[in-house]
Amino acid sequence: MRVFVTGASGWIGSATVTELRAAGHDVTGLARSDAAAAALEAEGVRVLRGDLDDLATLRAGAEAAEAVVHLANKHDWSDPAASNRAERAAVQTFGEVLAGSGRPLLLASGVAMLAQGRPATEADPAPFHGVDSPRGGAENLALEFVERGVHTVSLRFAPTVHGAGDHGFISVITAVAREKGVAAYPGDGTNRWAAVHRADAARLVTLALAKAPAGSRLHVVAEEGVSTKDIAEAIGRAHGLPVRSLPAEEVGAHFGWIGGFFGLDLAASSDATRELLGWTPTGPTLIEDIDGGGY
Repeated sequence: MRVFVTGASGWIGSATVTELRAAGHDVTGLARSDAAAAALEAEGVRVLRGDLDDLATLRAGAEAAEAVVHLANKHDWSDPAASNRAERAAVQTFGEVLAGSGRPLLLASGVAMLAQGRPATEADPAPFHGVDSPRGGAENLALEFVERGVHTVSLRFAPTVHGAGDHGFISVITAVAREKGVAAYPGDGTNRWAAVHRADAARLVTLALAKAPAGSRLHVVAEEGVSTKDIAEAIGRAHGLPVRSLPAEEVGAHFGWIGGFFGLDLAASSDATRELLGWTPTGPTLIEDIDGGGY
């Protein structure tokens, strides 16, 4: 299958591209820089130059493909509204191109804020609608295209897709710990983060392309929830730092923008996803990666 992948040179995307090619797919990757293009070409991936603001290029990539795997996001924490607008416009573009074709559109989403007081499940609808909501309400927008003949599949990633070389949320939390000289956690540290190893995530995306029905909401989650206290203690062990709790009123000042996420309970189940796809995670756990020097 000819597959167009956005975010193809990124942390999740590069592993996914490897899995897709191993499964026999012909991959074209979106690249916004010379370095990204070179990395993709070295992997034998066809390159389409552009970015998420370049809707004409996104349209061309989708028109030439038999499936779109949309993993890119601007992740501009200084201007989240711009990121939300770009995400919604990209998904709108893909939906319009694929409408009536039955071709797959797999898009990255998340498990955050789907449920309160319990792990989120695949049955929980995203509460986000419209451009001003997180990710511009792109998941719900994409699922609306199912009625217009698009084979939409939502990939709800755990807040940490971990592994050696990760530059995501856990690396930011680790950097704060090293800068401040203490591995801190919010409150009593019982709020939890779902987690998945990068290799397991990439394998799930490839399985989803092959097997997931239209309208599926999948949870890319290996561990239902790792407590923030356990995360902080692992960071402390790895870097020889003391570990301590922070009262809620100090979390923002201590952690900066990442504190708003570290204080949330982001647990999620993937039971339905595993049963649907026959997916069994095999990678290291988050704590094993931190203890092993991955951060």
